[in-house]
Amino acid sequence: MNLFATMETSGSAMEAERMRAEVVAANMANAETTRTASGGPYRRQHVIFAADQPQPGFLSAMSAASGGGPPGPLAAAALPTLPMPGSNAGPPGVRIGGVVEDQAPPLKRYDPGHPDAGPDGYVSYPDINPLTEMVDLMGATRAYGLNSAAVQAEKGMIASALEIARS
Repeated sequence: MNLFATMETSGSAMEAERMRAEVVAANMANAETTRTASGGPYRRQHVIFAADQPQPGFLSAMSAASGGGPPGPLAAAALPTLPMPGSNAGPPGVRIGGVVEDQAPPLKRYDPGHPDAGPDGYVSYPDINPLTEMVDLMGATRAYGLNSAAVQAEKGMIASALEIARS
């Protein structure tokens, strides 16, 4: 894997963690929402991450199509490390597999004066614990920061490599 592919992997992880932080913020904002457009209380959302697996590159596809094995050591040494234009090769990364609703039952609180109270006087509130949401937000923030630091380190390595090549 080259440095640019590593940057793409870190970038995809940063994008996924940003989405996770947005979902946590929506959960916290709706912690007291008793009625949504669908009629019931708000349901806590979860982000599901999935791994992006690299697709076979141009050279692997050509080798398989010709019936041959992988290229020999001399041929491999002369090949570029970047994917060929038009190939499906890409770095592995992180993507959002989906955002799903929590299936936990809503919390019932006795509040007969509330406009959403049932005939028994209980109101259904979302099962959202602010402490759990804050821990999720801290995890997303730290993961985002670590991936950002990795991108900065990679940029430094590329700059150093260019400086070495220049001299």
